[in-house]
Amino acid sequence: MRRYKGNMNGERYCGNTNTKEVHDLDNETENCQIDEIIQAGHDRPFNYLSDAKNLGYDNCHWCLGNSTR
Repeated sequence: MRRYKGNMNGERYCGNTNTKEVHDLDNETENCQIDEIIQAGHDRPFNYLSDAKNLGYDNCHWCLGNSTR
C-alpha cells in the first residue's frame, strides 16, 4: 500500500520537479526518497514514463536505471 499524498493520486511515476528526475513507484527503493520529495512539494505525477521523458525528466538511477546524469 502506498503512503503517498501530495499531488500523487495513484499514478505510477513520480517526477521530482526540483531535480527533473522521474521515479517508478512500482520499483521504488529507499534511495528514491519519495516521501521526502512529496513532503517538499516537488512531486509531479505521471501515468506514463514517456510523458515525463517528453518534459525533459531523467530516469532515477535506482528504480529505473539508465540515468544520463
